[in-house]
Parts: sequence; structure tokens; C-alpha cells
Amino acid sequence: MFSPISFINEKTCCFTGHRKLPVEELPQIRARLRDIVAYMVREKGVDTFIAGGALGFDTLSAQAVVQARAEDPRLRLVLAIPCRNQDLKWGPKDKAVYQTLLHQADEVLVLSDEYTNTCMRERNCFMVDHSAYCVCYLENRSPRSGTAFTAEYAQGQGREVVNLAGMEPSFYQNALTV
Repeated sequence: MFSPISFINEKTCCFTGHRKLPVEELPQIRARLRDIVAYMVREKGVDTFIAGGALGFDTLSAQAVVQARAEDPRLRLVLAIPCRNQDLKWGPKDKAVYQTLLHQADEVLVLSDEYTNTCMRERNCFMVDHSAYCVCYLENRSPRSGTAFTAEYAQGQGREVVNLAGMEPSFYQNALTV
């Protein structure tokens, strides 16, 4: 399950988003993810997707890729895990979903053996550094938001960024921007 980095930057898209998502918006977020994965594959030639494996948007993103891969086996899911014990404080249901995703991933990259104050940010930078595109769900732009940091970092690195928060599906066809 653990292997060296073997994906190509130009055909790779990473995901970043909030852990807590509005429950009433989950169906729309799932639909947007399904649509953006299809768009990235069709219009941008993406074949590899990196998710951080955290709760919330990361989990929904990984599930969207697994679903798309059922129809297009060329697609790859890479989970970039910040530390081995990422799920230490999660509930049983979330741990079960996480374990399923670990087994469904084509690659699992663990970036630190244990939690550190910087492991989440290092994971986020790693995902951006190995991607040409970044899909986010960004509503909270506070300086403490890891999602805001990652989206801004991606823009600063010249990556194309799509923010799915509040976006209408027709917008995917017109622009890629935060």
C-alpha cells in the first residue's frame, strides 16, 4: 500500500477543504465533486487525484474519485496522509470510512511518522507541489484556516485553483479561480 511517489505533476489535481461542511449542502457538494472530477479528466487530462485523507471535504473528494474510477480505471487516487495516527481522535464510523479509503487508494503516502505542529501544512504543500490543479471548498478565509493557506499557496505556485463553495456547475466551463 505504501510506495514511492510515482505520479506526474501535469496530470495531477489535489483537493483541500474544510473538515466541517454544512450538512444541508452535502448533496450539492458531492454533485460538484462528481462534476469537477469529470471536468478535470475530460478538459485538463488529469488522471491522478491527491486527497489528504482528513474528515469532511477530503473524504468526499476521495470518494468522488473512487466513484469516477469505477467508470474509468485509468484514474488514480493518492492519499497524502500527514501522519500515521491522523485518525487517532476520530469516532468509529469515521475511522471505518478512512480505513476503506486507505484500501481503495492506489497509493498512500505517509509524510510523518507522528503528529507535529507542522505536519498538516507540510502535507498541504506536498499536495500542491505535486499537482497542476487544486480543487478546494473554501468558505472560511481566516488566517488559521488550512484550506485558505493551501488555496493561497497553490495560487502563489501558479496552480489553477477551483473553489467549489457556492459555485454553480456551469461555472466550471468558464473559469478556474478561487
